[in-house]
Amino acid sequence: MYNGPILDNHLHLDPVNGRGAEAAAEFAEVGGTHLNVLNKPSWHLVGEVDDAEGFRETFDITVEVTREADETLPGKAWPVLGVHPALISQLVDRGYDAEAAAELMKTGIDVAAEYVAEGPALAIKSGRPHYDVSDAVWAASNDVMRHAFARGAEVGCAVQLHTEGGEAFTEVTEWAEAEGLPREQVVKHYSNGYVEGPIPSVICDKDELERACGGDWPFFMETDFIDDPDRPGAVMGPKTVPRRTEWLAEEGYSEALYRIHVETPARVYGVDTEATLQ
Repeated sequence: MYNGPILDNHLHLDPVNGRGAEAAAEFAEVGGTHLNVLNKPSWHLVGEVDDAEGFRETFDITVEVTREADETLPGKAWPVLGVHPALISQLVDRGYDAEAAAELMKTGIDVAAEYVAEGPALAIKSGRPHYDVSDAVWAASNDVMRHAFARGAEVGCAVQLHTEGGEAFTEVTEWAEAEGLPREQVVKHYSNGYVEGPIPSVICDKDELERACGGDWPFFMETDFIDDPDRPGAVMGPKTVPRRTEWLAEEGYSEALYRIHVETPARVYGVDTEATLQ
């Protein structure tokens, strides 16, 4: 059986509209120990953003709720901060052209990198739209993502990506390496059990988890819990990673669970989930 740390690599805690740190307490009640807390899109937390201060307000909300969550856990909670790639569509709809929207989003990435460099944040969030967009928006989004890779390399942190689905992302990791960021510090959020290029952060589908456990590559588990009172449990509830961990242990995957919850966090983020257990 597996008795080590349990990390949910990607969930949201929303103290403005949702349950906030209460959801982290629910995670801890069923055995969860560590969380990577992603800021929700800025328009959900603070409304329209047009400058660095709007991003700071968004990030401060997430840093504070992560601190509150940290107090409920036997391990630790870390903020992962950045700019949701769908912001470019919001900005274009408001009258920005794609290049101007990208410049504002790069400003948000720069602010997130400051939070990493100064201590509260663990990593940066970026990506590109997971839906059809114009060629100009697609190119601008890729430019923002490459900027995130460059800033991640500068401050020495991983970058979590929100992108379209699929498994072929070798080109993306080549872009990261060109910007100085090792490919093992590029994480594909909401991933299948295997992807080419980035480290997969596997959504807790049983089939995809078994696929990942059956391989020898590093990966994470995540719920992408969105903390929306109108959609409780969406995408998956905060209890899911601990429960899937227990299920995988019963299926005989204890070695893979050590890889998920201990080895991969150390490899990608430089954190020790065993040493941070109380």
